[in-house]
Amino acid sequence: MLLAQPVTAQELADRLGGQLIGDSSLVVTGLNEIHHVEAGDLCFVDHPRYYAPTLASAASVILIDQVTECPAGKALIVVDAPFFAYNDLVREQRPATQYGDRIDASAEIGEGTVFGPGAAAGAGVRVGANCHIGPNAVLLEGVHLGDGVTIGANTVVGGEAFYFKKTTAGYHPWRSGGTVIIGNDVTIGPNCNISRGVSSPTVIGDGTKLDALVQIGHDCKIGRHCLLAAQVGVAGNTTLGDWCVLQGQVGVTQNLTLAERTTVMAQSGLMNDTEAGKSYFGSPAQEARVAYRDLYNLRGLRGKK
Repeated sequence: MLLAQPVTAQELADRLGGQLIGDSSLVVTGLNEIHHVEAGDLCFVDHPRYYAPTLASAASVILIDQVTECPAGKALIVVDAPFFAYNDLVREQRPATQYGDRIDASAEIGEGTVFGPGAAAGAGVRVGANCHIGPNAVLLEGVHLGDGVTIGANTVVGGEAFYFKKTTAGYHPWRSGGTVIIGNDVTIGPNCNISRGVSSPTVIGDGTKLDALVQIGHDCKIGRHCLLAAQVGVAGNTTLGDWCVLQGQVGVTQNLTLAERTTVMAQSGLMNDTEAGKSYFGSPAQEARVAYRDLYNLRGLRGKK
């Protein structure tokens, strides 16, 4: 997420009471977690396993819990609890939501767009022309919809990410700093949930269609003209290429990349990246022709040809 007001590494270290190592003049323009970090961003690391990839990332400034050598062109800010410092910075940029009117005064609603009974749009929402927002559907703050979008009844777009930091006291929620961006001519069925990104937008591309009861996790990037059938669940930070098809009750784990025109057959559980144009089946899913061959051989072992 972009900061409303950029800040130097030195200013940030002073504010957090941290020890600065490296270039104090670097300017922080955004906050990001490691999966989407860019130059100008601040991110954090608090476990030795992730020191190397974080220090090698594009982040300009890194919150860290141990004094360590700073890579050239970066700055480190050493604090006792990097996660909580980072989370507080996100919360400053996106404070707790204050709900008021059903359609917030700051929402921008395009010509010809209709909201059903009980439907709501939060602060900073932008909805294009000729959209249909079904009864009791909710567009939470900062969500963007293109033109010709249909949102089914009781669907929530922009809810908090299901993303937690494990501590000795339990699971502490990350404050979601991203939003949701939905393209043109997208259909989302009733009772779906589209989570906002932790630090980048969750995106649904032009022409994609979601059936009822579909869950899209935080920071997912869904391509153009994809079809997701009922009860599909896509975990956070997963990318679907264009024209992918996920049949009913498919589950996709986090951090995967599905190449364009991937088909995943009903009730499959996908745990690995896919190749373009191929079909997958089973749990854990594998290429369909391999899965079918394995099932045939298994039946043979049981004497059921």
